Amino acid sequence: MTNTASHQQLSLITGATGKTGSRVAALLEAAGRPVRHGSRTAAIPFDWTDRQTWAPALAGVDSVYLAFQPDLAVPGAPDIIRAFTTAARAAGVRSVVLLSGRGEPEALECEEIVRDSGLSWTIVRCAFFAHNFSEGAFVDDVLAGAVALPNGDVPEPFVHVDDIAEVAAAALTDPRHAGQLYELTGPRALSFADAVGEIAAATGREIAFVPVSRPEFVAALSEYQVPADVISLLDYLFGTILDGRNTATADGVRRALGREARDFTDYAKETAATGAWTPQQ
Repeated sequence: MTNTASHQQLSLITGATGKTGSRVAALLEAAGRPVRHGSRTAAIPFDWTDRQTWAPALAGVDSVYLAFQPDLAVPGAPDIIRAFTTAARAAGVRSVVLLSGRGEPEALECEEIVRDSGLSWTIVRCAFFAHNFSEGAFVDDVLAGAVALPNGDVPEPFVHVDDIAEVAAAALTDPRHAGQLYELTGPRALSFADAVGEIAAATGREIAFVPVSRPEFVAALSEYQVPADVISLLDYLFGTILDGRNTATADGVRRALGREARDFTDYAKETAATGAWTPQQ
């Protein structure tokens, strides 16, 4: 009976090596929950671009953390999400927690697909990740001492990825979160220029914010040999969702966890303390 119960609680964490997936997996494992890591390098490989890997990864799984790579906004994402949720239901999966994005029309379409999938669902709709400055596209710029981005004056309520992970882990383990849409943001909006200023203050370094046009931004990413699909996604994000439509804060963290969201200042201080923004000599 114990093995059966454990088997029924198995959670597949897609994007298990990513910013949120790695944290969700760690939280579940710390709580003693069985986890299957969904990544191309896992013991049972999972690859969004290879549908032959889906069925083995879904076998015996009860719940799924659905973090689509690279983003729900990319062309073709709704078709993939529809096919995956169909495969998940056929495999006996009962519930899914979807990582979604604010202000993305394509993400909203994917949310509807998940709602209509026949699976129990929770949607975690997120603001721009604070950790893109330390674990994502902008960390090299921070280390170099100059962050060049478009839309630097547009306020954004950056969300802490630990908040995302805690909400997702709660939704995967507590049925009371079923049927809930949690919109996750930080407690205040600040511009990208202000965010860079907070990072500079936390590190004690001179880090400049340099406003650039979108074409200049794309050209710089190309020069750094950032993959073309990542460049296309970042250009899309800065041209659409980072236009002020998502400036308002939301109460999803409080609703899901009963506490306030982490602030960007806290993120900057804790990340600075790790040495992640200290240039190597």
